[in-house]
Amino acid sequence: MLRSRWCQGPAGDALDDRVAAHGVESGMRGDRSGPLIVSVTDFTSDAYRDLPDIARRGFALRRRWPQLDGAVGMWLWATPLARRCGSVSVWTGRRALAEFVRLPEHVAIMDEYRDRGTIRSVIRDYENFDAARIQRDAEVWLLSDDR
Repeated sequence: MLRSRWCQGPAGDALDDRVAAHGVESGMRGDRSGPLIVSVTDFTSDAYRDLPDIARRGFALRRRWPQLDGAVGMWLWATPLARRCGSVSVWTGRRALAEFVRLPEHVAIMDEYRDRGTIRSVIRDYENFDAARIQRDAEVWLLSDDR
């Protein structure tokens, strides 16, 4: 599984700078306390030819991340040979996630590719930010057989 670097959002400012700089690989924990939600998405494309545009548009949307209210941060991921890609995003609450889902750029991507593959997602609650735990839990879910 390929994974992008951690992209911190404005709500991630309370995190230890080392977490933002080193992400999951360092094993460090941020000091952001309080409840968070994590959204994990998994899109399996029907065709390999769609993957480059999906990736391009995902990275373009990711550039908006530092301005999204309630966004703590996110990773993009892909397993190209399996035609799969998605994101692991961390939010201060469901309202912030819902506002992201309604962004015109996100709606446009979903409208274009919704019928060109299979999407599944899960939302999980966390008491605090622990990058290593969030990434591990996301990977377990992504590798599960309930696709």
